[in-house]
Amino acid sequence: MTDAPPTLQAITGALARLAPFVRHTPIWEWRDPLWEHLLGPGTEVTLKMELFQRAGSFKVRGALMNMFALSPDKLRRGVTAVSAGNHAAAVAFAASMLETSAKVVMPKTANPARVALCRRLGAEVVLTDDVHAAFAQVKQIEVAEGRSFVHPFEGLLTATGTGTVGVELLRDKDDLEAVIVPIGGGGLIAGIAAAVKQLRPACQVFGVEPIGNDVIKRSVESGQPEQAHDPRTIADSLSPPFALPYSLGLIRRYVDDIVLVSDDDLTEAMYLLFDRMKLAVEPAAAAATAALLGPLADRVRGRRVGLIVCGANIDPVRFTEYLGRGASRWQARGAE
Repeated sequence: MTDAPPTLQAITGALARLAPFVRHTPIWEWRDPLWEHLLGPGTEVTLKMELFQRAGSFKVRGALMNMFALSPDKLRRGVTAVSAGNHAAAVAFAASMLETSAKVVMPKTANPARVALCRRLGAEVVLTDDVHAAFAQVKQIEVAEGRSFVHPFEGLLTATGTGTVGVELLRDKDDLEAVIVPIGGGGLIAGIAAAVKQLRPACQVFGVEPIGNDVIKRSVESGQPEQAHDPRTIADSLSPPFALPYSLGLIRRYVDDIVLVSDDDLTEAMYLLFDRMKLAVEPAAAAATAALLGPLADRVRGRRVGLIVCGANIDPVRFTEYLGRGASRWQARGAE
């Protein structure tokens, strides 16, 4: 990578800057006989509860960092963003906190609860046929209205903001041996991995993508940003149209490995989080748990593991549907 990663000094400075606007989300040690049953004795699981963040996900951290950098004149002109929902809601929230306006572009397939949340937070919402059309539309808005574009996952400021999740996690639980992070466009894991590896180099960082859109894993393997191929996953917030170079560079530098999980794995993990922890999460937020139960089980057995639970923006009807699917799969597994 040619661009420098966010430094620890910059990330800790961001923590102080963000403090009036965001929550230092709690951790929760998931003490459950389940882990000894499935992963053997000694496995300790700690959840970082970003689902309790303002606007329902970690995204406000990066959105605010980008908007703090705008000049007063640019801020007055308002901002625009493109997103399946969580980033759009974060930009809407950030705009309200900084007393400006937001116009967000979302695909028509976006979860209705997220569209409603954006409007409730004061944003004007423009719906397009798909995510590719959404990126084209947001560019038109940026040019025609003079709004500043707030990128959903790329750039130093975004990674500096998401890096605060990693710093908070290790301040609250400083003996972790592995951290598992969901991957969409890569902004979350890029920042967390940069922070974790600078604070605790021996701690492994694993990423999780849905099988239905493995664009970041393919990009890491090819060494260059790739395009998504007909993405199909219930985790729409883990389904970007492409990878971009800055986040990809941080991932290639700091992330130990990326694993894939299926939609069935995600619904099973959603059920487990609800049944055992009483957490109602969106599919993306269950990705780290799905990886712990599946492709990473042998690699983290008997270790202290942190899971990023990244968001909770989902409507009740779809949540109930996925919960039912997950319950059936869990019961078929025959787990206790």
